[in-house]
Amino acid sequence: MSTLRTFKKEKWGDRPDGRWIKGTGLQTIMANIMPNRTDSEVCCRQTIDATELVRFLEKRNAEHPEYKTTVFHCALLVIARIIKERPFLNRFIQGRRMYERHEISLSFVAKRRFADGAEEALLVVVPKEDETIDSFSRYIVGDVKEMRKSEHSTGGVDAIMDALAKLPRPLLMFVIKLIRVLDFWGMLPHGLWETDPNYTTVLAANLGSIQCPSVYHHLNNYGTNSIMITIGTLHKEEMLMEDGHREVRDVIDISATLDERIADGFYFARSLKLVRHIFAHPELLDRPLSEPSGFEYK
Repeated sequence: MSTLRTFKKEKWGDRPDGRWIKGTGLQTIMANIMPNRTDSEVCCRQTIDATELVRFLEKRNAEHPEYKTTVFHCALLVIARIIKERPFLNRFIQGRRMYERHEISLSFVAKRRFADGAEEALLVVVPKEDETIDSFSRYIVGDVKEMRKSEHSTGGVDAIMDALAKLPRPLLMFVIKLIRVLDFWGMLPHGLWETDPNYTTVLAANLGSIQCPSVYHHLNNYGTNSIMITIGTLHKEEMLMEDGHREVRDVIDISATLDERIADGFYFARSLKLVRHIFAHPELLDRPLSEPSGFEYK
């Protein structure tokens, strides 16, 4: 696991955070007639059967009580595996062009304390090729614990935002406009985006940790993030099984808001099938991220 981001430009037209992809004519036109990400977002909310995942976690946590692996840890790694196997999901539109990221990056918001008025911290993780649920969970647990040692921001994008917030309003407006212009042309300094969750593959919100259901969350026109996911509370629900009988199962609601310009509905639908498959076969999370799931699309 790493928080280090990849910076490289292989050819003219590339950005430090992505390779320029010349999409189809339709994609090119869509990027110009709908230049704002919020103009082209679609939302999909699904109830996922997490019964097998719960059993998987109960066994794992009994064997390793010092590091409690949670549903959220697993959901993040499931997302990383989906993106690894479905690379169109790792694309973004900026400057009216399509780009493919150099790495899979996940971000989420964590409260420093579970209290009204407590500050939030923005965390970014970059899974490695050999990542498994064990290494992934241990890293996140350690990172969150380290963050919660302080009541206030200790660096990264949090510190940058705190500094910008102190500027007089006219100067702040100018700085924000300058940042947007530089970002349009792929010239934004690394320090302004490398720890910013708005510049990651997926920005996730663990609403289950505060006992909330998954909700629709908009995308942002700022940055390059093309996928926003909210994960709700694990709960019991009666489901209709494949053989026709009804059974009470452990389920979790997931809401995903996506930029429709990066792929079509067919691609998104197939990706959702893979999500369900991995939740039903959580042992796949013990395999390295680089190892395919073997799922057969139908």
